Amino acid sequence: MRLLVTGAAGFIGSNFVRHWVEGHPGDHVVALDLLTYAGNRASLADVEDRIAFVQADIADLDTCEALMRAERPDVVVNFAAESHNSLAVVDPGRFFRTNVMGTQALLEAARRVGVGRFHHISTCEVYGDMALDDPGAFTEESPYRPQTPYNASKAGADHAVRSYHATYGLPVTISNCSNNYGPYQFPEKVIPLFTTRALDDRPLPLYASTHNRREWIHVLDHCRAVERILADGVVGETYNVGTGVEASIEQIADLVLGALGKPSSLKTIVPDRPSHDRRYLLDSSRIRSELGWAPQVPFDAGIDETVRWYGAHRDWWEPLRDRAPVVEESWAGAPASTR
Repeated sequence: MRLLVTGAAGFIGSNFVRHWVEGHPGDHVVALDLLTYAGNRASLADVEDRIAFVQADIADLDTCEALMRAERPDVVVNFAAESHNSLAVVDPGRFFRTNVMGTQALLEAARRVGVGRFHHISTCEVYGDMALDDPGAFTEESPYRPQTPYNASKAGADHAVRSYHATYGLPVTISNCSNNYGPYQFPEKVIPLFTTRALDDRPLPLYASTHNRREWIHVLDHCRAVERILADGVVGETYNVGTGVEASIEQIADLVLGALGKPSSLKTIVPDRPSHDRRYLLDSSRIRSELGWAPQVPFDAGIDETVRWYGAHRDWWEPLRDRAPVVEESWAGAPASTR
């Protein structure tokens, strides 16, 4: 099989590329990434000799079409996205450009070339948030009610993907996943942020609504879910990918501090960012019953392993730490350049 993986130097994309080449050594993988502040080619260092890497923008239709004509991928897997909610508050335009217009350009290139499958990676956040005491969960049929610029841009991308299937017959699938964690995650996100700060005895910034919860999945479980969808997923369908395991921001902080033997006094409260969603929870029964997927990494063990990975890989994250464009401690979310 020939795969084109976009966003391949990002967190989930790089883990997927590594997972794919290790499990499918005979396949040809083209890894595309623009290498913005959160893209890091070093995340692919151990598989560089087994892939083709292309630095390009998914919003550049001509480049994407030319690349697809040259490489003739059977499958496009689109991980490319701006993904940090905090940055979306202070710079929403870049999210709509990449996540909506970039996805549309990629779809158009795939349509023109005749790609056999286009799989799009989305998020639980397109469904909006839910009350902390809500007994339900989002299904694939839940209405879209995004509340932040990031959520709305991902929702727009999902609609573009479905429209290309309905209008042009492009063979598409979508997966909406819960919050990922694991190795190679840019240190602006909460688990690596807390871990890298705790390693250096720096304060951990907890939003004031410390009981807001997220559903968590190890990145390799997500990669395995995408692999199952590509193998047996029904064209035109959406699959929710979740574990049912929820944890609040304070519980995450306590797990990280406990794993490192650091004091709880490192926890510090900062103002909530605007439109801070309370909770997301996915009903993932479709992918479990229809495709036989189930998560394999227990949450506590996965967190402990992730914390240890960051402790052992300072050479990977220390050069990235000061790239983060927003300061979580100071909502309004001031750009890093104003520090």
